[in-house]
Amino acid sequence: MKRIERLLPEEIEKRSFEIISRELEKQGIVIFGDKEAVTKRVIHASADFDYARTLCYSENAVRIARDLIRNGADIVTDTNMALAGINKKALAAFGGEVRCFMADDAVAREAKERGTTRAAVSMETASRLEKPAVFAVGNAPTALIRLYEMMQESAWRPAFVIGVPVGFVNVEAAKELIMETDVPYIVNRGRKGGSSVAAAICNALIYGAGKA
Repeated sequence: MKRIERLLPEEIEKRSFEIISRELEKQGIVIFGDKEAVTKRVIHASADFDYARTLCYSENAVRIARDLIRNGADIVTDTNMALAGINKKALAAFGGEVRCFMADDAVAREAKERGTTRAAVSMETASRLEKPAVFAVGNAPTALIRLYEMMQESAWRPAFVIGVPVGFVNVEAAKELIMETDVPYIVNRGRKGGSSVAAAICNALIYGAGKA
C-alpha cells in the first residue's frame, strides 16, 4: 500500500514538480529552455507524460507569449472551464483580462441562425477586440478552424494561438492548420488536450511573465 505523505498545501506543488522532473529524467527526456516550465505545468495538470513529446512550439513561442502578457494582452478561451482555471488576478496585474464569449446570448443566436458552432462565432467576436489577444482553445476544433479561415480571408492575425482541443472529429487536422500559419503557437499534436491543458499553458506563461 502506498504511504500517505503529510504535506502543507504550499509543499504539494513543489513536490509534484520534483516528481515530474525525476520521471522525465528516468525516461531520458530533456526539455530545453523556456519550454520546460510550460511542458511541466501541462504534465502537472494532466499527469500525462506524453505531452513532453507532443507539445509543439513555434520559434520563440514562449518568449513571444510572455511578452504579449507582460504588455497587457487579453486571453480568449473557448470554454468557461478554461476561463475558470486561468489565474485572472495574476493576468490582471499586467493589465490583461480573460474572456470567453461562448455563453453570450448574441453568440448563441448568431450560431443558430447561421448553422455553425458557438465556438466559431465566439472566435469572430474575439477578433474584434481592440487589443492583442492570446487565443487558448482547449475544446473546440471548430474554433481553430475558424481562426485559420479568418486568416485566409483577411489580413487579420491573432497575436498568439494555444491549440490544444481534445477529441476525435477534426481535432488533429485543426491543429495542423494552425501550425501551417505564420502565427506564433503552442499546439499539442494528436487527440489529447482539453480545457485544463489550455489553462495550464496560460498559467505557465503568466507566471513566467512575472519572473522575467
